[in-house]
Amino acid sequence: MRILEIKVLRGPNYWSVRRPKLIQMKLDLEELEQKPSNQIPGFRDRLEKLLPSLQEHRCSEGVPGGFFQRVESGTWMGHVIEHVALEIQTLAGMDCGFGRTRGTGEKDGIYHVVFDYMEEDAGVYAAKAAVRIVQALIDGQDYNMEEDIQEMREIREDTRLGPSTGCIVDEAAKRGIPFIRLNKQSLVQLGYGVNQKRVRATIASTTSNIAVDIACNKEETKMLLEAAEIPVPKGTVIRTEDGLREAIEKFGYPLVIKPIDGNHGKGNTTNITSWDQALRAFEAAQGFSRSVIIERYILGVDFRCLVIDYKFICAALRTPASVIGDGLHNIQWLVDETNKDPRRGYGHEKVLTQITIDQFTQKMLDEKGYTMDSVPPKGELVLLKPTANLSTGGTSTDVTDEVHPANIFMCERIARIIGLDICGIDIMTPDLRTPVSENGGAILEVNAAPGFRMHIEPAVGIARNVAEPVVDMLFPRGSIGRIPIIAITGTNGKTTTTRLTAHIAKSAGKKVGYTTSDGVYIQNQMMMKGDCTGPISSAFVLKDPTVDFAVLECARGGILKAGLAFQHCDVAIVTNVAADHMGLAGINTVEQMAKVKAVVPETVFPHGYAILNADDDLVYKMKEGLNCNVALFSMDENNPRIKRHCARGGLATVYENGYVSIMKGNWKIRVMAVKDIPITFEGKATHNIQNCLPSVLATYLFRDITIEDIRSALTSFMPSSVQTPGRLNFFHFRNFTMVADFAHNPHGLQLLCDFIGRLDYPSRIGVISGTGDRRDEDIRALGEISARCFDEIIIRCDKNLRGRTADEIINLLKEGIENVNASLPVLVIPDENEALEYIYANYRQGALYTVMCDVVAGALDKIKELKDREEKEQSAQSAISL
Repeated sequence: MRILEIKVLRGPNYWSVRRPKLIQMKLDLEELEQKPSNQIPGFRDRLEKLLPSLQEHRCSEGVPGGFFQRVESGTWMGHVIEHVALEIQTLAGMDCGFGRTRGTGEKDGIYHVVFDYMEEDAGVYAAKAAVRIVQALIDGQDYNMEEDIQEMREIREDTRLGPSTGCIVDEAAKRGIPFIRLNKQSLVQLGYGVNQKRVRATIASTTSNIAVDIACNKEETKMLLEAAEIPVPKGTVIRTEDGLREAIEKFGYPLVIKPIDGNHGKGNTTNITSWDQALRAFEAAQGFSRSVIIERYILGVDFRCLVIDYKFICAALRTPASVIGDGLHNIQWLVDETNKDPRRGYGHEKVLTQITIDQFTQKMLDEKGYTMDSVPPKGELVLLKPTANLSTGGTSTDVTDEVHPANIFMCERIARIIGLDICGIDIMTPDLRTPVSENGGAILEVNAAPGFRMHIEPAVGIARNVAEPVVDMLFPRGSIGRIPIIAITGTNGKTTTTRLTAHIAKSAGKKVGYTTSDGVYIQNQMMMKGDCTGPISSAFVLKDPTVDFAVLECARGGILKAGLAFQHCDVAIVTNVAADHMGLAGINTVEQMAKVKAVVPETVFPHGYAILNADDDLVYKMKEGLNCNVALFSMDENNPRIKRHCARGGLATVYENGYVSIMKGNWKIRVMAVKDIPITFEGKATHNIQNCLPSVLATYLFRDITIEDIRSALTSFMPSSVQTPGRLNFFHFRNFTMVADFAHNPHGLQLLCDFIGRLDYPSRIGVISGTGDRRDEDIRALGEISARCFDEIIIRCDKNLRGRTADEIINLLKEGIENVNASLPVLVIPDENEALEYIYANYRQGALYTVMCDVVAGALDKIKELKDREEKEQSAQSAISL
């Protein structure tokens, strides 16, 4: 077996709209295509012995053990690998259960093995590990699967959001608030565009920078609290050993020593009772900061109180990692027994974390005169960590309902004094049932970015949804942080429809971000150049904090490569589906291509609209099964589909009697005469009339975009290299005319040729090319269509030949031309710039040269260069004649 390719899908995709996170592995079974599982002796027994938990996989049989039944009766190794990849992720603490295995259609034995993941790096690892595991089972070799499972656990912990950030993101998602992870750590954007907020761990974009700075300086925090009559431990800041000695003489033992700007208990030492302990603690603290706090050790237990949006939320009693002696076993045995608690796991995978032995543990044992082999007396509590952090094996007990009202008031007041809207307050006190000011307790620290795990997963007591008040603070009830999204897909017309839709929205006062096949634009300023119709470009727009309206062109390639960048949109437009890109990425039929395009309307909110082409059978069929409103558009108001739809009160746009009109049930709103819409070239460019229809309807759906806004935008949207680059861009030279267009497939070229045929020029000459990764018949079809349209043809080649030689493409185009008109004059000039130079130097008087451009910007730049040259030559001639 051989892995050919692994893709990580991160959004709604060809395989599933509702399960966006999928691994798609392209796998060549090679000789194993001829060996299903029941033809490999002992395979099922070895598989069941290694992975007995596969018994829970029902597979298509629909019963426990159904997958093993399939293995017994015979199934292919791609299917087995799918199930193994799912199960080893589950064993590593990532519960996964969706999978598909399908042939790619390229040749026998090559499959797409698709399965879901929780963390993408772990998913990729699972794909490769599953192939190794199944190969070992086929070969009858032993395999240490535990190494793979542990590796995936470590990958999970390294890459996933921590429990604090994760619970905020989950709470936001439950409310329909979208999120984008902005880095590989914990920086996350909640919401889109102008309505976004950000969180990093439990610091929010609303959190005061100066408050975080104060909280991170323990001495400054202590000073502010003490000045406000908040009980704090007596202490001071030291930098030298002499200062340490003076502080001990002043405050006496027991003491606490900690770095002035430490966090998570790093460098902290508590309950210091001797000079030697103090000296070691001082050196440990200076490993984190030059200035060190020394203060009186407060007797009591460790509590954490959480205040969000200056309101008390909850409190927890924290206990450091520890064991209790039984008088029989050593400390190592007691730790091992404690770690057998099923609630303890690796990292953050379970409620509690396993206790590990580190330098802090050794230090604490040394101070008690213990080693890991020591046997503590029965009932003795042996602390193994200096702090009560859950991440080091500590436990928490929820005590929210026990907190005295005076302590609640104190905590809310502390949050206001420091200025922290998300605030963790560490209190050392005998209990919180009585006021801290009366029971001898004290405030030890005020924490920015407090951990939430102790509250959402306490070992004892009620779990508290502390993410809820955070999301309430960031997004008050009724706000979901979204901006309108119009998503546009189809084979041809996407870019013009996208640009026109964005132009209408901008004319209505929206701050529009949009993506096209030539770039990403924020308020008409190009931010990225090139084909920007994939999820990275869409995410660029959705991340921009100046955008309040998004129009996103979503092409086939991005959907197949990584999925969409958004889970839901407000309006989806499907322009048409035609044969293009056939034979690529496992898409071999136009019906499969329609399934790819259908991903976009399937993401529309239930209250939103899918706008579908009623003249295209495959597009019209997409309405089946959609969980949203459907609107239609058609070039024929008498289309029976339009009539039925409008009779039921549906919305549509149609081309009727020379007008673009909106149909609302039986009512008609005439928006504008086509002859007055510049991009239709007085109605000659019928494909641009068709492009206007969904743009008009999509924008009409928004109440704050008026018919007048739409009319104004239609008249100001000019067919030019500025507003519609590569789409019917005319350049009028003195003795001939060039029109540059991105038509690159048979359907698009036919539409272009239909338009050219309506123009009045004495001769029409085509400059054509073929795209190397298309099928032979598609390239021939370009030649055939060109031969029917043009009086002469110049064949050029794209810069990127995409897997073919120039001669192959040229010969296929010639075959198509000869199939229609073997006597048609054909000239081959492979280089596009040379072909354009040839036209300039050898033009035919009054001719229209139609240039199929591949790299739009490059072709337009060259044509503009020729136009400038002509103007300079004319100026020079005029000067001579004068």
